[in-house]
Amino acid sequence: MPFVRPDVANLLAMLAAQPGPKLSEISPAEGRAMMAGMTQLLERPRGDIAVADLTTPGGIKARLYTPANAGGQVVVYYHGGGWVIGDLDTHDPLCAEIARQMGMRVVSIDYRLAPEHPFPAATEDCIAATRWIVGSPAELGGPVSGVIPAGDSAGGNLAAAVTQELHNEIAIPAQWLIYPATDMTAGEGSMVEFGDGYLLTKDSMDWFHAHYMTGSENKRLHPWASPLHAESLEGLPPAMVFTCGLDPLRDQGRAYAARLIESGVRVVYREAAGQIHGCFTLRQGIASAHDDLLGCIADLKLLLAGA
Repeated sequence: MPFVRPDVANLLAMLAAQPGPKLSEISPAEGRAMMAGMTQLLERPRGDIAVADLTTPGGIKARLYTPANAGGQVVVYYHGGGWVIGDLDTHDPLCAEIARQMGMRVVSIDYRLAPEHPFPAATEDCIAATRWIVGSPAELGGPVSGVIPAGDSAGGNLAAAVTQELHNEIAIPAQWLIYPATDMTAGEGSMVEFGDGYLLTKDSMDWFHAHYMTGSENKRLHPWASPLHAESLEGLPPAMVFTCGLDPLRDQGRAYAARLIESGVRVVYREAAGQIHGCFTLRQGIASAHDDLLGCIADLKLLLAGA
């Protein structure tokens, strides 16, 4: 049996005792309500910080978190949820915490979701919103000297794709990939070993892919869908990559970090043993996840200091 942290084991036991269908058995609308309810129950409160809701000229909604004494660098955050569920609210406490701990403005992007807007709509929105942020719009309250693309799960996929797409065009001092989805063709290793019983399941990933890639199934190797399969990763900005030991996506994150290193990119890699996918938005239910978050932020600060 793999190592499972006591607080993770308690949460998994509680969730296993809940009646009702699995994510892979319900509609996207029901899935969105399920994720919203889970984060309300299991995530920490937002806490004190200045927050403003924004809309880009292209109509993409976003949320700005401004801590005291914020500098010119901005974390651009793309939320997780398999490109189908999740929103500004599910990741609101996490983005607030990142802004406070980093001492930086964070802009969370409310990109379009599948299946209403399948691949590549999410990536297009994230690229467009990031370009807008780099232009130092007045709504951000001060000039932007560089952006750090960041995101969890599907958001980690989007952060990797945005970084690949824009690194030659804009100032990106670092990228932060949190249990990222980097390979839509992955079907072995951790995807099987932890494919059931650890919150995120292989069935859920199949459900996400089916909704997101509808009409684009033959594009699963496109670098926006599977950043791991990009032709080259050379010259990319430094990366902070975080994975969880009990995550079906673990091996994808490991493989992407390894390929970045092989390509000469500076990487700080951190893996949380005994931890599950999605833990950064379950910090009330998994107390140790908050320590994992603080560890990532400390590592990201070191990476930025060296950049």
